[in-house]
Amino acid sequence: MNEAFVVYGAAGSGSVPIEATLSLLKLPYRVEECAPWEGQQEENKLADINPMRQVPALALPTGEVMSESAAILIWLADSYPEARLAPALSEPARPTFLRWMTFVSSAIYALYWVADNPSRIIEHAGHHATVKARLFDRIARCWELMGAQLRPGHYFLGENLSVLDLYVATASRWSPGRRRFYEVAPGLAEIVRRVDADPRLTAIWAERFPFTQGWER
Repeated sequence: MNEAFVVYGAAGSGSVPIEATLSLLKLPYRVEECAPWEGQQEENKLADINPMRQVPALALPTGEVMSESAAILIWLADSYPEARLAPALSEPARPTFLRWMTFVSSAIYALYWVADNPSRIIEHAGHHATVKARLFDRIARCWELMGAQLRPGHYFLGENLSVLDLYVATASRWSPGRRRFYEVAPGLAEIVRRVDADPRLTAIWAERFPFTQGWER
């Protein structure tokens, strides 16, 4: 049995909210750097870890490997309920939590498989810019829908920081970027800024997704 979790991921990627969750839970972990969007060599690193050759993936101390970011985050939160990083099964906010975790994963995150490399579905390179622009419009629309339907409190689900907050704070920084996120979902802007500024996450953000000059573009 391994003693620590192993996160397969890269700076600025979907592994960041998982690393943040492990950090908040004070669980030992290490990161195996892998950026499959950078080419076949990087993809091949994941061949024995995740058949989809995508990150993130999480090797549990038991040796079992999980993939799918939303599933990993939900599992971690549920496995350590004392940290209150997700509503318990019996709590009224649980359906909302599951709805939006799944929404971010399926309606938003999944589109980056194409946006990162439009040649996966469109051969003509001259069409790639249009494909990406339309995908980013769709992502912005999804954030808009989420913002219109979610009724947040101090955080997305009330008074407690949850893995949903970490998930959205990370994903909302990807294209089309935070400025557009603020425009289409102004009711969510204060919350993601609060997560950005959480002192418990300062080291994670600095190391894994730094707020460099002009990062909100």
